[in-house]
Amino acid sequence: MRSSSKPILCLDFDGVCHSYTSGWQGEGIIPDSPVEGLFEFLAEVTPVFEIHIFSTRSRTESGRRAMEDWFSRHYQEWLREKEKNTEFTLELHFPESKPPAFISLDDRALTFTGEWPGLEKLTLFKPWNKK
Repeated sequence: MRSSSKPILCLDFDGVCHSYTSGWQGEGIIPDSPVEGLFEFLAEVTPVFEIHIFSTRSRTESGRRAMEDWFSRHYQEWLREKEKNTEFTLELHFPESKPPAFISLDDRALTFTGEWPGLEKLTLFKPWNKK
């Protein structure tokens, strides 16, 4: 059961939250830093959206725990480094299946506009950090 009446904003973890510069190291190994601006973004959108973090890591408890631990560690670092005196509390959900989101941010997705993309558009696709 949902804990909020706010619409869900679903964020992909690798490549959206986690910079993913080292590539896949295993579901519990998350070596890279946050994508720049992550916590500022979360501070802005948390009052409006219920934030769900979803990934291929989400399929197991250990994968979800690794993401939670990563967020906790980097959030605390962000607060210290930025000397943030904020009322922003990191409130995230880590579902095991993709949630019924109002909107999603994913580095490996195309927006469906009612027209099917051509094969060339699909095969030439590159995420933002590979362009």
